[in-house]
Amino acid sequence: MFDLKELYQEIIVDHNRAPRNFREMEDADLKAEGFNPLCGDKLVVYLKLDKDVIADVSFQGEGCAISVASASLMTDQLKGRTEQEAEKIFETFHELVTDRDSEIDLEKVGKLGALAGVREFPARVKCATLCWHTLNSALDDQDKNTHATISTE
Repeated sequence: MFDLKELYQEIIVDHNRAPRNFREMEDADLKAEGFNPLCGDKLVVYLKLDKDVIADVSFQGEGCAISVASASLMTDQLKGRTEQEAEKIFETFHELVTDRDSEIDLEKVGKLGALAGVREFPARVKCATLCWHTLNSALDDQDKNTHATISTE
């Protein structure tokens, strides 16, 4: 088990130091801003859609290692997925980080499993889920052609 924890820590550190898809997307179809006033994490999630498929997803912002790593891992997981698949991934991820009795197969969630340990620290769950809630806000508001802002208080 120690080797698995060490691997997960390495994944979080790697995605924090060199976040994937960390860029502004000038031609984004959707954009949402997220802010966690409890710890100061701020980010913007950008989406480019091809019908209901997430053709591209990126983010910019600043926050703790968990927040940045989660956003980086999220963008890796969601490129090329449908909105419905993204919703299911979020539901699974949310259960993984909030339900201490969760029996989700960590191999099934891939590198997102690196964040499973945050469920032991309830104050850090918002750090791990901020990007996901921001993504959902962008997708929920797409018919309104607006840019959403969320706050995880």
